[in-house]
Amino acid sequence: MTEKVDCVVIGAGVVGLAIARGLAMAGREVITLEAADAIGTQTSSRNSEVIHAGIYYPKGSLKARLCVQGRDMMYAFCNSHGVVTKKTGKLVFAANDSEIAGLRALQEHSGSNGVPLAWLDAAEVRNLEPQLECAAALLSPETGIVDSHSFMLALQGDGEAHGAVIAFNSPVISGQTRNDGTELRVGGSEATTLVAKTAINCAGLGARAISSTVEGLDPATIPSLHYAKGNYFYLSGKAPFAKLIYPLPGKASLGLHYTLDLSGQARFGPDIEWTDSLSYAVDPERAPMFYDAVREYWPDLPDDALRPGYAGIRPKLQAKGGPAMDFVIQFPQETGCSGYCALYGIESPGLTSSLAIADYVVERLA
Repeated sequence: MTEKVDCVVIGAGVVGLAIARGLAMAGREVITLEAADAIGTQTSSRNSEVIHAGIYYPKGSLKARLCVQGRDMMYAFCNSHGVVTKKTGKLVFAANDSEIAGLRALQEHSGSNGVPLAWLDAAEVRNLEPQLECAAALLSPETGIVDSHSFMLALQGDGEAHGAVIAFNSPVISGQTRNDGTELRVGGSEATTLVAKTAINCAGLGARAISSTVEGLDPATIPSLHYAKGNYFYLSGKAPFAKLIYPLPGKASLGLHYTLDLSGQARFGPDIEWTDSLSYAVDPERAPMFYDAVREYWPDLPDDALRPGYAGIRPKLQAKGGPAMDFVIQFPQETGCSGYCALYGIESPGLTSSLAIADYVVERLA
């Protein structure tokens, strides 16, 4: 059985849900195909749930532009839809005097992205967070936290209110480009074939694999994808900091930082573990590394206070040791296929950027 449809969104993570909502609100007929039996089961639900301010990303990059825009959109959306957020603020610190120059450079760079940060010396930091040991820090007042699942439910509800439909347990098996769109063969209990005028691949960790099955799509347009696992450890006992605490970022991650969830549970992570599998088990043997890293800025971390939490896997475009990469958002002009769009490497700040990504995609398609 073959059915013709207007728009198919592949993947019901936070970005897929936001795009499906945006298309439906623009008057398009939308079906979202999700391989799992629920929304946001992978990257979207296995992260720090941080609303990022837009500090780190290269000026003019999609990450920089869409993060700043998406941050404001997320706060406004959550406020109007009853989704809980909290502007905790964030401190990005220099551990010692040798990192001061790097912190100054970050402050200047953040300002060029339209995100001003306040400079705090060691005494001002201690006044704000008495247990944080550092030489200086930058204060980001716009950084916050969100209930990511409630946010995704609100996106789903808005989309469905405007006619969008989600088909769960519906993995995309393969595809083929056609003059009138993209033919998608969909598995599940009732296998079917859809011909979509517009098909948008938002499958996250599976985006590359799906595009690789689409006959007629030039393989050269599909970037390499690398799995970067991030492990989290929970803190037992009272949270030591009210604000989020981040070291200066490294090349592949924002460092092993401290965050809170909305219940007040403190956690540390993610670290970075390059992997070839989608295993989410947290190895307790990684705990010593966490203790060492955390005690560099919180020397009073008690013994036996950390317990394995959860893990997420980031769909990175950069290889281990390679330079940081921007989001890749391809439209039919880039894919060379009628109506076929693909999003690759949507890692952090993908959650924060999701509404802005959706606007960007919907406007370009219009």
